[in-house]
Amino acid sequence: MKPRTDFYTASPDALKAMIALETAVSKLPLEKSLIELVKLRASQINGCAFCIDMHTADAIKGGETPRRLFAVTAWREAPFFSDRERAALLWTESLTQLSLTHAPDEDYDVVAAQFTPKEMVDLSVAISTINSWNRLAVGFRKTPQA
Repeated sequence: MKPRTDFYTASPDALKAMIALETAVSKLPLEKSLIELVKLRASQINGCAFCIDMHTADAIKGGETPRRLFAVTAWREAPFFSDRERAALLWTESLTQLSLTHAPDEDYDVVAAQFTPKEMVDLSVAISTINSWNRLAVGFRKTPQA
């Protein structure tokens, strides 16, 4: 793919806002390993090679196992994830594919059984943020370095 506009330099103010949001997400009191799984799953759904590469590397640096990372695409069938992680991955898929899912009550109920209301909002903001990054990276063809 041929890179398009460098969104970091094209609109510094917009990127400052995105970076501020990402900084806020990094300070939320959710498990860092869970957030990396969420970022990876949303990026897989969105086909964002740059973010998949980055968040796989970040997860490994944070102690995540390659085996679990490889299984994220099949998290429903893989025995490697806790109920809380499964709920987060379900909610990630539901919100990332919002036009298809409309965030059904069944998904909400699964998440509500594992997360407090505050955690549900925090998780949703984290999901929204990675989806925003994915849209920038895919839209402007940002690719990982070989």
